[in-house]
Amino acid sequence: MSEYFTQTSDGLYDRHVYKLNVPNRGSVILEDYETLRRVWFESIRNYTGCTVEVMDSKQPKKKINGGFK
Repeated sequence: MSEYFTQTSDGLYDRHVYKLNVPNRGSVILEDYETLRRVWFESIRNYTGCTVEVMDSKQPKKKINGGFK
């Protein structure tokens, strides 16, 4: 049994997109958590009433050609 975490992929992993709502200024969709954090701490954190909605990202559906062979 392994006592440590083994990385299985070097690719990016993020199942969510983030909608940042700023009162009287609108909203913006951010594609990853690190971008959301950067925007929040650089410019948004001092605004009152801001919210973040966590939404599932759209996963492309796999095309199935027929059934079992």
